Amino acid sequence: MNERAQDLVAGVATEEITPLAPVCLCGYPHAPRMSTGVHDPLLSSALFLESRGEAALLMSLDLLCLSPADALDLRARVSKAAGVPAANVFAACTHTHSGPATVPFRRWDGNGAGPAPDGGYIEQAKLKAVAAAEKARSLARPARLAWTSADATGVGGNFLAPDGTTDPEASVLAVRDARAGSLLGLALVYGMHPTVLLENTTLVSSDFPHYARQQLQTAFGPELVVLYFNGPSGDQSPRHFIKGQTFAEAERLGRQLGATVVGSVELLSETAFEVNPDLRGSRKKVALPRRRFPGVEEAESLLNERRANLERLKSEKAPGVQVRAAECDVFGAEAGFALSRMQAQGRLDGAYAGYETAEVQALRIGGVCLAGLPGELFAEYGLGIKRLAAMKSCVASLVNGELQGHIVTPGAEGGHESSGCLFLPEAGRLIADAALALIEGLSDKNIQKPPPAVCGQAPGPGVAGGQGK
Repeated sequence: MNERAQDLVAGVATEEITPLAPVCLCGYPHAPRMSTGVHDPLLSSALFLESRGEAALLMSLDLLCLSPADALDLRARVSKAAGVPAANVFAACTHTHSGPATVPFRRWDGNGAGPAPDGGYIEQAKLKAVAAAEKARSLARPARLAWTSADATGVGGNFLAPDGTTDPEASVLAVRDARAGSLLGLALVYGMHPTVLLENTTLVSSDFPHYARQQLQTAFGPELVVLYFNGPSGDQSPRHFIKGQTFAEAERLGRQLGATVVGSVELLSETAFEVNPDLRGSRKKVALPRRRFPGVEEAESLLNERRANLERLKSEKAPGVQVRAAECDVFGAEAGFALSRMQAQGRLDGAYAGYETAEVQALRIGGVCLAGLPGELFAEYGLGIKRLAAMKSCVASLVNGELQGHIVTPGAEGGHESSGCLFLPEAGRLIADAALALIEGLSDKNIQKPPPAVCGQAPGPGVAGGQGK
């Protein structure tokens, strides 16, 4: 085989970022959880790619999230250590709700809701992530890559309404050794909250992605490195698709997801694998519009109303899924009340410090563009990007940090996701439009630019509006 200097080389590596001592687990407000052990290791996984003189690094960390400042710092360190342009360093968190606290949630206004992050742990996690990136580059060898997708219907869906907007597509990047023919790594992009496990779980875990990895390693070898990226999942979870909040259910869903990916990868033909794919990255900062919160009395009234509804459902022994939805509504109303109080006291600027702008990213890998959105956006935004993009694209979230809450779609006000978020739904359109512009800049097509306000507005083909009810 003729292996030219411009042909693809790739390397993969993982480093464990499991906390070494008991930590407060993060992901559920008002539920202090000190870890009592480790169910499965938390990983920082890296995939290094170099082709045509351009290099890129994909990184996935089994954490709830990183702050924008920590995400920026991590990318800068990786860029320097691995010699990869910062625009081509693509790092995101899997969003497990059974991992250590990594971000202070300012919307709780010092009410003690949610554990405080351990700066020492965050620093160690970043050091391990940099080490994984350096190792991945050092192990680079001649490789080939191919894109495919799998239908993950039934793994999760819209938790606001069982028949609401959802994206069942799992996008998959497969990288294999050019000489041995074996798979080196898989990057999997699928949008669903890793919340099979709830606040009664005190074991460190990456939730269902752990089992998806296991299923893929069973099929393709234990050395396979799997990078899991969470797609836009602000309104996506397994809530309506599970029989219980147990590790057994996390395994069932994770293995189901893994199995459907295995089937798609096994169908890839020899000609699907690219020898010297185009690698190019781009990024753009977006100013996000702030919300104006209701008065304190109005916010308190909403909170009392939601608390009363929760108690009513409990007394009536309503189905667990209804009780859980009501609990989440209370969490959102509590955050909204705290933000309204901060607004009344003239202290709201503190909640926005460091979140004035969000960085959107796009990385072209061969014939597909991987878009990276900060924060937790509703699925509709990802669907809109994929539908309107200038080239085939997939969309990951929690890239370049979180945004102190969800980014909802217009018309989705009323649930816990909107009550406690800092930004208007307009922020989602601005982020999505920025992603579309970046993708167009990386594409080979000379097409007319999409009109403004293309995402998160009136429904288009294949994209539902509002809450998708």
